[in-house]
Amino acid sequence: MTRIKQKATKRIQYLLFYLLLGCLSSCGVKYHFKKALTSFQIGEYYKSISALRKVNMKTSDRQKKALIQFKIAEAYYKIGQYRSAESYFKSALIHNPGDNIIWLHYAEVLRANGKYEEAITNYSAYLAVVPNDPMALNGIESSKKTTEWINAPTRYKIENLKAINSYYNDFSASYAGVHDNEIYFTSSRKGATGKLKSAITGEYSADLFLSTYNLQKQRWNKPQLIDDQKIIDTFDEEGAASFNKAGDEMYFTRCIYKKSDQESSEIFSSKQLLGIWGEPKKIKVSADSLMLAHPSISADGKTLYFVSDRKGGYGGKDIWYATKLKENSWGKPINAGPEINTSGDEMFPYIREDGTLYFSSNAHVGMGGLDLFSAKKDAQNKWIVENLKSPLNSTGDDFAISFYPGEERGLFSSNREGSSKDDIYTFVLPPKVYEIEGDVFSKENGSRINDATVKLIGTDGTMLKVKAENGKFKFKLKPEVEYIIAGYRKGFLNAKTTASTIGLEEGKQFQVRLDLNPADLPISIDNIQYAFGKTDLLPESKSSLDSLTSLLTLNPTIVIELMSHSDCRGDDAVNSEISQKRAQSVVAYLIAKGIQPGRLVAKGYGESSPKKVTKKLAKSNPFLKTGITLTCAFIESLSDEKQREICHQINRRTEFRVLSSDYHEKFEK
Repeated sequence: MTRIKQKATKRIQYLLFYLLLGCLSSCGVKYHFKKALTSFQIGEYYKSISALRKVNMKTSDRQKKALIQFKIAEAYYKIGQYRSAESYFKSALIHNPGDNIIWLHYAEVLRANGKYEEAITNYSAYLAVVPNDPMALNGIESSKKTTEWINAPTRYKIENLKAINSYYNDFSASYAGVHDNEIYFTSSRKGATGKLKSAITGEYSADLFLSTYNLQKQRWNKPQLIDDQKIIDTFDEEGAASFNKAGDEMYFTRCIYKKSDQESSEIFSSKQLLGIWGEPKKIKVSADSLMLAHPSISADGKTLYFVSDRKGGYGGKDIWYATKLKENSWGKPINAGPEINTSGDEMFPYIREDGTLYFSSNAHVGMGGLDLFSAKKDAQNKWIVENLKSPLNSTGDDFAISFYPGEERGLFSSNREGSSKDDIYTFVLPPKVYEIEGDVFSKENGSRINDATVKLIGTDGTMLKVKAENGKFKFKLKPEVEYIIAGYRKGFLNAKTTASTIGLEEGKQFQVRLDLNPADLPISIDNIQYAFGKTDLLPESKSSLDSLTSLLTLNPTIVIELMSHSDCRGDDAVNSEISQKRAQSVVAYLIAKGIQPGRLVAKGYGESSPKKVTKKLAKSNPFLKTGITLTCAFIESLSDEKQREICHQINRRTEFRVLSSDYHEKFEK
């Protein structure tokens, strides 16, 4: 279906060409337009732009101008100058030139320029004419995903390698083996041997450059051509180097430009001896393609990945690979398959030592322009492709990634905002950092507890202890470990909390708070409830009592008194009896949970001990003042019935207090 669409598109383009040619009245204009279109058709996009713009200026008919502006926009689109492409597509669409592809390509440049809603509108217009087109469907999904990825970036840290980059295009950087003090890259900067400007990009012919790191000065040295004998760097264009594991064999692309002919590219290899690169040898893996580029050699040197437009692909530029048979002899190229390749362009492959394939594509779901992708094979030997997301990807072109062997750091290229043109960037995946910061407070009044001891106990055997200065403490944590954080201070009951790094994909800063109860004050047990007029615990009380069980387990030497209180309504004797039985029911529950009976004393106080208002109670009930005792007389003095009921509820409480802290379990002989 894709090939049928491509053929139909070509037929439309030829029809438009002859229609426009017939419409242009001047012989000079006809000649210049034909020449410009020839340049465009053989891939000389930059060269065609200048000629087409001259024709556009000499044409007054709006419909004819729309046709010319469409071709200018297409040329800018092809060389990745999306801002210029957008303005010409917009002008052309005022008088639709008749080629439906304009909607798709206009949507692509809008997306690359960060205009996602407009992009979706144009993708939809294209789908109305060409239903289910994968490029348009992916484009809509990409427009929706981009914001999500920008707002939730991965942990990679990137930086523009300004010490190496120039005003010109600098890209396809890599380390030679394990030598991270040497960076090889492609550049069209001044000093390159090529004297001709590329008809495709408008840049001078690129060459391979090398920059070494100066340890003494702690900076990268000024880049130099990798050879001064024109053995590697010639008057043709060289770039996109890949190195073997040892760093002494290089595979690179050489683009050969012949006058009045289409530019062709081939792959060469060269070996280094005593620091000098030898005569390059052409790699013979394909005889039916004008394009063979972007080599990447596997760690064992047996598989070469590359880009080609040869027959048998899925449209545009595809990634292929070939297996080494013997010295400078390679097997038949094999397409990387439909999981990798699309109807768009897949380029700049990089095969990592673990078998992961990295590449750039403008057709998989991405953020705009070329995006970086990784691909790993599953149990069925099928490639699973994943977008590398932000910040490695942007709305610009992001491509040509390479890694330092065995580490999560390396280099990639991008023309994103902030770049001169194509620039080289470094990236690194920092280690996951897990930390816990905490505070120790008094549960009674909320003040910080100074010099409390805090212990960190991990399932991996970690046992750490610190003093909480000014009530603050901090620990470093490890991945895939569960922790208990416990606080201790004389005069307070011990308290604990938990934290876990198990299953966390990102680093995390834990914030915890330890509230220690003063041991010399009664402590309320919230949410202890009974059936009306009865002594049986209701199920909703179990959670609070389980927390008390944990507290007693954490403080194994304390003996407590369970105190049950009633409000002042009803008969005194009945209230006293019910409160005693309720206290005993709490004790029975704790004993059933494994707490020693000798650590528990039940006492029912009936209505004899009304609650004294604490700061915490006053804060949650503004009509009460700290220090007031909720006697029956005080409660009856309140005019608001709701306030009176609140006071009765506060008095109906279960509390405990510490009787001693020297309990030792006794065993019968």
